[in-house]
Amino acid sequence: MNKFKIFSLALVASASVVKAQDIKEAKKAIDAEQFQKAKSLLKSIIKAKPSDGEANFVLGNVYLNQSVVDSAKIYYLNGIEASEKKNLNYIGLGQLDLDNKNAAAAQANFALATKDMKRKDVDEFIYIGKAYTNSVNPDYNNAIASLKKALAIDPQNATALLAIGDAYYGANNQNEAYKAYRDAFTADPTLLRAKMQLGVLLKGAKSYDEAIKAFNEVIALNPNYGPVYRELAETYYKWGRNKPSTAKVNLQNAITNYEKYLSLTDYSLDSKMRHADFLILVKDYKSLETVANKMIAEDKVNPRIFRYLGYAAYENGNVDVAIKSLEDYIKVPTNKVIGSDYMYLGLAKIKKGTNAEGAVDQASFDAGIANIKKAVELEPLVVEELGDYGKELFGKKQWAQAAAIYELSSSNSESKNYLTDNVYYGIALYYANLDKKAASPEVAAALAKADAAFDRVLVASPSYDEAYLYKGRIGNLLEKEDQIVKNYETYVANITAKGAEELAKPATVKKIVEAYNSIGASYANTDKAKAVEYFNKTLVLDPTNAYATQSVKSLK
Repeated sequence: MNKFKIFSLALVASASVVKAQDIKEAKKAIDAEQFQKAKSLLKSIIKAKPSDGEANFVLGNVYLNQSVVDSAKIYYLNGIEASEKKNLNYIGLGQLDLDNKNAAAAQANFALATKDMKRKDVDEFIYIGKAYTNSVNPDYNNAIASLKKALAIDPQNATALLAIGDAYYGANNQNEAYKAYRDAFTADPTLLRAKMQLGVLLKGAKSYDEAIKAFNEVIALNPNYGPVYRELAETYYKWGRNKPSTAKVNLQNAITNYEKYLSLTDYSLDSKMRHADFLILVKDYKSLETVANKMIAEDKVNPRIFRYLGYAAYENGNVDVAIKSLEDYIKVPTNKVIGSDYMYLGLAKIKKGTNAEGAVDQASFDAGIANIKKAVELEPLVVEELGDYGKELFGKKQWAQAAAIYELSSSNSESKNYLTDNVYYGIALYYANLDKKAASPEVAAALAKADAAFDRVLVASPSYDEAYLYKGRIGNLLEKEDQIVKNYETYVANITAKGAEELAKPATVKKIVEAYNSIGASYANTDKAKAVEYFNKTLVLDPTNAYATQSVKSLK
């Protein structure tokens, strides 16, 4: 009987060790971003031992990381019914509360998670800190406060040091983040993510060459650590984007490293979607279309594939497929729609509604603009992507349509293209209304918008003299004499101040002649002497100018 008891205890101890190894392996897989493997391991643990609250919690976290909120909540609720470490699952529910902007409910759940903690327990504080950091509505101050509690108990806890480094990084405290990551790696030299994050700090500071050196140090320690290749890929991408002369080589390096990352993680549908997201980032739409079609052959259920098909189809010139794919995605209420979804749908409809010959299907174009407005409501800085599309219409002299695009893209002062887009908006509006009757209220309103666009340009860039030229031209269309004189005179004064070299340029002479003739015409009905003076200035620059010659004769 005693031998049986000892044997039974040995079995229990053995099962406990196996379980500990499995959860450790699952956490290791999560760190390596092998999420499919982690889910498989955790589900095996839960199946063998439903009372394991920690396995439910960790699996819930994997699903939450992948934005599968319903599945995450199911495992957290299952975990609360478990008999071991069930309290951790209140932290998962607390993060869901934070994601829903319910801080009070989150704090209540965190209190339930910590109420029975023992004196030397730290895991709860660490996981609460991570929840505050990883929430879609992060609270870095509370994250840091919770993690400091863990470190007060166990100052060399590498997991806590890594987590507080992430919180400091989120809070833009680079110095404290660097110190925490360094200390985490010192405390546990096997914790490669901590060393990798030192490179992430350099990448964030745009020290791309130094970041790459740091990532290569991680690879030297373990060439099979997948996440470092993702970081390398993103670094090469950003380097290419910030330094166009390196773009071709660096974008290829980005793609190569991302493919290496995939080979070391897993080829699950989820990883293929991460790959698709990266292909969008590097604008490799041919590959995106190939990947999307492979995914839809593998899984016809996951709706996100329609997003990828839509983006790729638009960029590869198939607007009908783009429209259908994106409408199929957006129309499902449970799908998480982002600004880019509406933007691509809008651009596809605009492209369908315009052509190179200048014909416009106004209904399709207007529907596209409505979709782009929805995109801007969801993500205001999506306007940064619009300028190139407006320029395409501008180049085809589809002025009204270009102006409709630029009206949206020029509206956000935070956009990196704010100045340029306002210039194009003002010019497009000017030409769209050049041959229309200024007395029309619609035309007057459009020209007032153009004038306001150039005012914004002058605030952002006071030295942009062309703005005064266009404001003078708009004054001509509106027949506002004071606006004509004031703006053309300012233009001439500013150009004259640049010196003889600028004044000798034929293009500049032509614009000054335009200014003198416009000012002369403006004075013609009120001050004939002044009018003749300006027309004579034109004749000094252009002795054969027919308009100035005729005007001087008629005024004498």
